[in-house]
Amino acid sequence: MAEKNFFEPKQSLNVNGKLIDLSTPKVMGILNITPDSFYSNSRTKTIDEALNKAAQFLNEGATFIDIGGYSSRPGAKDISEDEETDRLVPVVEVLAKEFPEAVISIDTFRAKVAEATILAGAHIINDIASGDMDEKMFETVAKLQVPYIMMHMQGTPQNMQQNPVYDNVLLEVIDYLAKKVAALKALHIHDVIIDPGFGFGKTTDHNYELLNRMEAFKIFKLPVLVGFSRKGMIYKTLGTTAAEALNGTTVLNTIALQKGASILRVHDVREAVECVRLVERLG
Repeated sequence: MAEKNFFEPKQSLNVNGKLIDLSTPKVMGILNITPDSFYSNSRTKTIDEALNKAAQFLNEGATFIDIGGYSSRPGAKDISEDEETDRLVPVVEVLAKEFPEAVISIDTFRAKVAEATILAGAHIINDIASGDMDEKMFETVAKLQVPYIMMHMQGTPQNMQQNPVYDNVLLEVIDYLAKKVAALKALHIHDVIIDPGFGFGKTTDHNYELLNRMEAFKIFKLPVLVGFSRKGMIYKTLGTTAAEALNGTTVLNTIALQKGASILRVHDVREAVECVRLVERLG
């Protein structure tokens, strides 16, 4: 029993006083307010398009909607803090009003953007840099007292895929995340989700090694988010394209669920929800 308790992950997330049960995995739909995201079908150009996409995600069973205004694809163009804020805030305000039941996550590594969007109605901060690209991020999350998704990334979106090198990718990712978790706990930030960062400063081999040994992340006793959706680790392996990578995404999501994933971050919500239901049916 002691061993079971040690490895049992945190089973709930406090979102603005509402507890979200993660004992059954949940799905996060990706809503990009960017013109250059790597998967073109994920881009929305107007508030109406964003509303329609959000409505679709919720109808298909998404618990979270993750809104991004800064493309983090390899080699993406850097944009200003103001431009990112201007892209995000109007969409967040409308979505929070139209879909009060939706849990809105903001994909940003900038503390000012995080604060502006939370004040506009968002609920969660999803930071690809775990505070490394903005030294004020942790103190901002502590002040806002919102759940925080922290991801491992080697380098920046502009250079992360140029030559990622590790002596031991699993141990280095775990060591990095352990230091970040300790820093967050010291600031009394307790609703933390970890993301191994598939595709962020990692070769295809690194990605599959992390997936193969993903049970190791249970040591944190925290929810684990995975994001494989239509990424190069799928379509490069299969010799296809992002547009053709839905089936491969479902395969990897299935494996991740069996290895303890709590949240699937995806472009295709219905298929991911079905994946959760079928894996849960196995007990």
